[in-house]
Amino acid sequence: MLKSLQYKHNITQISLWKPADLQNLAPGTHPPFITFNGEVKTDVNKIEEFLEDVLCPPKYIKLGARHPESNTAGMDIFAKFSAYIKNSKPDANEALERGLLKTLQKLDEYLRSPLPDEIDHNSIEDVKVSNRKFLDGDEMTLADCNLLPKLHIVKVVAKKYRGFDIPKEMTAIWKYLNNAYTREEFTNTCPSDKEIEIAYGDVAKRLVK
Repeated sequence: MLKSLQYKHNITQISLWKPADLQNLAPGTHPPFITFNGEVKTDVNKIEEFLEDVLCPPKYIKLGARHPESNTAGMDIFAKFSAYIKNSKPDANEALERGLLKTLQKLDEYLRSPLPDEIDHNSIEDVKVSNRKFLDGDEMTLADCNLLPKLHIVKVVAKKYRGFDIPKEMTAIWKYLNNAYTREEFTNTCPSDKEIEIAYGDVAKRLVK
């Protein structure tokens, strides 16, 4: 959707509970995957690279981040979240929560910090806080496509199963999420909160004394 494609397409519904359907479409693979001219690509990064190479400028916009740091911002959050939500030992909960908070704080700081192209070196005004909407600027990039779904899951699941909220003081993260919620590209491809909660029902462990 971010590529603003205009194309004719056929939608084929397949059931993940029927392996035969997947085998007929792409033998030996599991979603997500893409097939093109008989070739199957299953690695998410390879799929992104393929789409960037095929759907490239000048006809289509480039979705890669301009600043390398944007690609790694928030990369540790989901691992810390997973350890936090899968833990069943109350005495380890506080330390795991601190670990998650530390990675969230690091992302908040990155979102607050102005990017190089936000700084006018000829101006006497000192830009201290970034006004951008997303990781790499005012438009979504592949970096956002990777991070935003995970960040949304963290928000929903940690609240449901640990009573944990992303601190309101992390205003840059909340601004980032709220900007994503205004974009159809995100909301139309994001599962409902209830679906996410159900999906993590067996993953999240109860704290057992």
